[in-house]
Amino acid sequence: MQAHPMQAKSMQERLIVGLDVPTVTEAEQAVRELDGVVSFYKIGYQLAFAGGLDFARELASGGTKIFLDMKLLDIDHTVAKGVENIVKMGMTMLTIHAYPKAMQAAVEAARGSELCLLAVSVLTSMDEQDMIDAGYEYDPHTLVLRRSEQALHAGMGGIVCSAAEAEAVRRLVGPDMAVVTPGIRPVGSDHGDQKRVMTPAQAIRSGSSHLVVGRPIVAAADRRAAAEAILDEMRSA
Repeated sequence: MQAHPMQAKSMQERLIVGLDVPTVTEAEQAVRELDGVVSFYKIGYQLAFAGGLDFARELASGGTKIFLDMKLLDIDHTVAKGVENIVKMGMTMLTIHAYPKAMQAAVEAARGSELCLLAVSVLTSMDEQDMIDAGYEYDPHTLVLRRSEQALHAGMGGIVCSAAEAEAVRRLVGPDMAVVTPGIRPVGSDHGDQKRVMTPAQAIRSGSSHLVVGRPIVAAADRRAAAEAILDEMRSA
């Protein structure tokens, strides 16, 4: 199995804040406001295509952990070459769509590095009807477990799934793999476009190793207080 460097000890190490903002300037401001409270950030498409890859490299060089959410999927050679360069960027986590050949290529390319490869199982914005519309014969829960088993066999470092599936995934993959759950919403908050959501404490109790929280922190009037409140919820689990 691919080693991953994140046997996280504190809740602070287990909270990943999604920098889902349109510009690097706004991302820099969020990181400044969260300094000392948050040490792990996710950078996805929106920021990546606005200069966020250089920003990710800069943060990583200063010791901040970065989860690069690129959800790679392509022919084996292309995935492998992408992963090789992402290793050089010093990233902590990287997402790959959980297709067996893509995962195998990524694992081979990352071998010997500290990069934790995460298999994206089923997006948390999808429900059963969405799966049918996309041509899948499985419901979300069944497909998450199938892909988690394939990720385990491929030697991936972890799984991305909704917290609703975290408990079943944890039972399947054992204690060592990362189980990273987006779609986390604090008690009383708006679900936005997420359909399969859970509170921070519920997610921790369900076996999540890391929680990804974007809007509830980044869109908050007081980001620091919002992050502290979520950490408190996580500690109460």
